[in-house]
Parts: sequence; C-alpha cells; structure tokens
Amino acid sequence: MSEPRVTLYGKPGCHLCEDAQAIVAAVCAELGVGWTEIDITTDPELFREYGEQIPVTFVDGRQHDFWRVDPVRLKKALTTA
Repeated sequence: MSEPRVTLYGKPGCHLCEDAQAIVAAVCAELGVGWTEIDITTDPELFREYGEQIPVTFVDGRQHDFWRVDPVRLKKALTTA
C-alpha cells in the first residue's frame, strides 16, 4: 500500500476518537486508501496543538476535520482531485 493519505490524531480513551477511527477505517478500506493513527499523548507538542480538538483528521497533509468525521465528506475529499 502506498503512503497513507489520511492521518488521524487522537488519544486512548477518547470516545470521539474511537468513533472517528471506525469511520476512517471503513472509508479508507472501501476506497483502498492508506491511513495512519497518531497518539497525541506521546508528543507534548502534538498534545498542545490538538489536545482540545481531537480527533483531528488530515487528508493529504492538510487538516480536514476535527471532533467528528463525516464519512460522506471524507470520501469526497479522497475522491476529488
């Protein structure tokens, strides 16, 4: 699989992050797109930057969403050039 196009920033025990993870995993699997998840608690800078916004999703290196992931919007971002 190629480089992940979607990055999900979150932390353990975050119910919104768990919801986002399920949506990202499903959409990316459907489209054959790679994704990765980063735990912000392992990096103080990431925690400062995203701690109040998680989950935060990036598509192709640009911030796409925070707090909630809309599967339709994510799919559109991944299929529109």
